[in-house]
Amino acid sequence: MLLTVILASVNSVLLVALMVLYGKIVLKTHASYAIGLMIFALLLLGHNLLSIFAYVDMEPFFGSVALPYLSGISALELGGLLVLLKVTL
Repeated sequence: MLLTVILASVNSVLLVALMVLYGKIVLKTHASYAIGLMIFALLLLGHNLLSIFAYVDMEPFFGSVALPYLSGISALELGGLLVLLKVTL
């Protein structure tokens, strides 16, 4: 479970970085596309923060069978966010 929480925390940090980058783009260009990306990142950040809370608070309810899947989901999200950050920079 600790690995899943760490991955979700790293995802949250990357989403905050993306929101800052998109915010700079919005201030510079007033592009509606960047505003949409900011909203998307904000919603995904909310998902990650709620997931971290759920993983920590509800750990006894998750069976050990589910842990590799939860970690895999977070790892795939991390990969997607890294690609998105690379493309944005």
